[in-house]
Amino acid sequence: MTARVDHIRGQTFHGRKGAVENRFRYSVDYVLCDAEATELAAPALFTRHGPGLTSLQDSDHGGPPGQGRGAVWVREVLAAHEIDGVARIGLLAQPRVLGYVFNPVSFWLCTRADDALIAVIAEVTNTYGDRHSYLCHHPDMRPITPEDRLKAAKLMHVSPFQDVSGGYVFRFDINAERIGIWIDFTDGENGLIATLTGPRAQLTNGRILWSLLRRPFGARRVLALIHWQALKLWIKRAGFRTRPEAPRTEVSRDSAHGHASR
Repeated sequence: MTARVDHIRGQTFHGRKGAVENRFRYSVDYVLCDAEATELAAPALFTRHGPGLTSLQDSDHGGPPGQGRGAVWVREVLAAHEIDGVARIGLLAQPRVLGYVFNPVSFWLCTRADDALIAVIAEVTNTYGDRHSYLCHHPDMRPITPEDRLKAAKLMHVSPFQDVSGGYVFRFDINAERIGIWIDFTDGENGLIATLTGPRAQLTNGRILWSLLRRPFGARRVLALIHWQALKLWIKRAGFRTRPEAPRTEVSRDSAHGHASR
């Protein structure tokens, strides 16, 4: 069966909590596809693995940046954590644009045959090229609903203006019409709320061209916005932290599930 590729015309919001506050909202384009599909109903301006105006490449996801193995890696992670019953693996990420990509966070959406979401791997990449993934699921593998809050300890340096401590609370609302993801980071009285929300529709050449007209340069624009916000925090005299050593494990999950990792 041919699987379609979806476009999410997203909005991302970041709100910093604590002594130094900072807030911003901007638009961003994500795509979502079945990562194991052998045939995709994709428009001509999008490719799954080859060169193109926009594309999703396995080398960018599922392992270190540039050395990813895609859904094969995800299956290994699920097996290492004794998670079964996953029928489909969706990849939600910003696509490459003219060969360039940077995803601060992308998501592997793991669903059962009845389309119930039972596990999510949040793949976080910082601007230094480090990557760590957070595996989210219920201990009994019941479906993840929009009301659920899934916790994970923060293990990787993301922003030079925040410590590597505290924890994340993830919330996911994934349906056929919209995507909603909320990440609440808390470290004592400080923290950050980050969201990704937006309507979901089949990807077309028209949507690709319109997105590039409205939001040119794709991930290059996102990276420029990240550095602009960092400059604003520096001007506000937010404390600067040097880059610590990256975590030695690729994947972690809430300690309530044990300490299995890769």
